[in-house]
Parts: sequence; C-alpha cells; structure tokens
Amino acid sequence: MLRRTLPRLASVKDRVVDAAKQAVKGDEHFPALKGQPAARVHARESAENQAGLAAAEEEKERGGGKGKASRTVKEFQIYRWNPDSPGRPFLQSYFVDLGTCGPMVLDVLQKIKSEQDSTLVYRRSCREGICGSCSMNIDGVNTVACLKPVDTDTSRATMITPLPHMYVVKDLVVDMTNFYQQYKSVEPWLKTKRPAAEGREHAQLPAERKKLDGLYECILCACCSTACPSYWWNSEDFLGPAALLHAYRWVSDRYDALLSRICT
Repeated sequence: MLRRTLPRLASVKDRVVDAAKQAVKGDEHFPALKGQPAARVHARESAENQAGLAAAEEEKERGGGKGKASRTVKEFQIYRWNPDSPGRPFLQSYFVDLGTCGPMVLDVLQKIKSEQDSTLVYRRSCREGICGSCSMNIDGVNTVACLKPVDTDTSRATMITPLPHMYVVKDLVVDMTNFYQQYKSVEPWLKTKRPAAEGREHAQLPAERKKLDGLYECILCACCSTACPSYWWNSEDFLGPAALLHAYRWVSDRYDALLSRICT
C-alpha cells in the first residue's frame, strides 16, 4: 500500500518538507484549506511526518538490519474494556510499522483491527471529518481520529482512550444517547410564524447568511462537550457547548421564531 509509494516519496521528501515549512507562512500549498487554520496545521503535520517516515524508510533500505526497522515501528496504547468479560479496563499495547500504514490515527486503528486484533471496537464512517463518528481522546486531546495525524516519534507511545466522562459501551465506543437527546431538546430546525412568499424558500441576504458562519459547521462529534468541566459535573442539566451552539445558530437566523430554545 503506502510502502509501494515510499521510494517515490523519498525522492521528493525535500520538496515535501519545504512545502510544509512554507505553508506556515500562508495557504499557497494548501489552497483548499484557506481559512481553516486547524486543517492547515494537520496538513502541515501530516506532510512533515510522511517526509520523516520516507527518510527513515530510505535509510532502513540502504542500511538493512533489524535495528533500522525499529525506527518506523511505533507503540499504540489503546483503552480496552468488554462489558461481557470480568475485569477492569486496561491499556493494551499494539506495535505498528508506520511505513506500511496511512498517515492518520484512524488508519492505524483500521490496520490493527484488520491485521492484529479483530476484537478492537471503535466507531468510524466517513473518514473525512464530516460525520464525527470516530471522536476519541488521543494523547490527552479530544479529536476525530480520521483527521488526527499520527505522531511519528517512535520513542514514545501514543495513547488512545474513549471520550472522557462518558459511559463506555465497549473499548473506544461511548454512549451518546444523552448527548443526542440534549441536541434534540433545542429543536434544531427552522421554525417560522410566516410562510415564505409564494410558497418558495425564505430569501436571505449575504450579510444575514454571514452571521451563521462558524455556527452550522458543527459535526456533533461531542469533542467540545466532553472536554467541558461544567458538562462533566452537571451533564444531566447543562446542555453543553455543542447543543448550545446549535441553539444559537437557529436563534441567529432572522426567520426563526423560537426564541425559547436556550431558555429550557
């Protein structure tokens, strides 16, 4: 898979590194990500990591020997718990050759499940940062695994655990029932008192639409809510950042008439 492309990647690794460094100054190397600072950081990190792996793989092929191979093998400590088996949760170590794996943490999980341990359980769907299914805690940070570049520093292990302060169903899967019920409670859809003229959709000026920027992009991954101490302490009553963001999105729409969304 990736191994077949490594010789070619190694031959252009200097240009990859240069592009990553230049990207710090602007968006010229990631035009599709213009205006998306977090995505640019991930793109730069992924490019730099892949260039480093290419260099290590090239050196391994030139030098040979088992000592060189260890430079691309990384330990991943993954939270395991099965409700059907007695015992406490524990961290299980898996060792993955990054030279034969994709650049994102979800690629590592896919590789572990398909090649090492088919009993590992986690959620995933789109692999494009749209569905929010693969949200989890990676090295102490809540994120979606499909957009999180692998830390290629093989001298330290990467720890992967479920979203914090949530009921664990199994392994990396948490119970999202309460989170979705809170989202549903704000009635996240347009509610108007007057129908649009001539039975058509409501017209919206560009300035009115711009007010919604930064509000509608939420993918309901629950990373923000499960990182909020107030949500930890009072998740039964406090709706959490995600639900409140969606409530504000509809309150900010000039055609929405339900001003009581955030007062319940």
